[in-house]
Amino acid sequence: MFRNTLIAMVAAVILPLQLFAETRQAAQAQVVDGIAAVVSLPDPTGKVQTTTDVITYSQVRQLVAPREKVLRSQLTGEALAKAVKEAREAALKDLIDRQLIIQAFKKDSFQIPDFFVNQRMQEIIHENFGGDRNTFIKTLEAQNYTLGEFKKLESERMIVQAMRSKNIKKQQIVSPVKIEEYYRQHREEFTAKEQIKLRMIMIPAHSTDSNSSTQRAMAEEILSKLANGGEFDRIAQIYSEDSSRDLGGDWGWIERKTLAPPLEKVAFNLPTGKISNIVEYSGNFYILKVEDKKGGVTRSMAESRDEIEKKILQVQAQELQERWIASLRSKAFIRTF
Repeated sequence: MFRNTLIAMVAAVILPLQLFAETRQAAQAQVVDGIAAVVSLPDPTGKVQTTTDVITYSQVRQLVAPREKVLRSQLTGEALAKAVKEAREAALKDLIDRQLIIQAFKKDSFQIPDFFVNQRMQEIIHENFGGDRNTFIKTLEAQNYTLGEFKKLESERMIVQAMRSKNIKKQQIVSPVKIEEYYRQHREEFTAKEQIKLRMIMIPAHSTDSNSSTQRAMAEEILSKLANGGEFDRIAQIYSEDSSRDLGGDWGWIERKTLAPPLEKVAFNLPTGKISNIVEYSGNFYILKVEDKKGGVTRSMAESRDEIEKKILQVQAQELQERWIASLRSKAFIRTF
């Protein structure tokens, strides 16, 4: 468990994408390496020396390995080749952005004191290794990481988080107009899924018209028994021929789009406790009973206001971050190979 936890943390340091234990091993299995990109963010004032960072193919492979594993289990041929190419391009872009953020941090002469990094390391050991430093070190070694490497990666993760969050505080107020507009356009987000607790009796039709008439007559007889107080579940066990027969026709709680449209229309319009008339569909005869209902209620805008405000602020923060990253890209020298 400790081992898997550490791999997840290490992958999160590089970028919060896919987290699988095979990430580093998959990268090391590739012998051939090379330069995937060169990234340099000049200082327009000339006060800070320009740093050029290299991103290697092994770094890209390391980041994309979990995603590639999933793709190779799902796709083949040209579709696989296209998906793998897109995944690698996305991974390279993420690594470039990360390096630009770190360079921007250094050019702004920011610093993360060693105290904070060491404190974070202690938190990791305490939270994930029960405070056992030796187990932490052994787990690092098992994944071919030195303590210094992991500390550097954790420090860079803190830098990326700090720089990304630096722009978020610029807009803290969401206008009532935006909240109302979001509510109108996304009402389904604030509506609980409509569900019914259903029982069903199904009488199948047969190939000839005479048999179909006989089956229809049987359905009418069953409906009559129910109307005269017959217990739905016991009658279903005797007459029904669908998969829920042994359960007394019990389908449990179902949502819309579970049944065929004609059956759904009848079922979701039945009052609680009521039994439907005979519904003929696809040559078969159905009798439905709704035992209970829940959901289908939309929260008011007043009830949803805080949630909407958080969603809008998250979107605004993401847009600010994207604009900031785009501005870094526009100023940087980036060459991919």
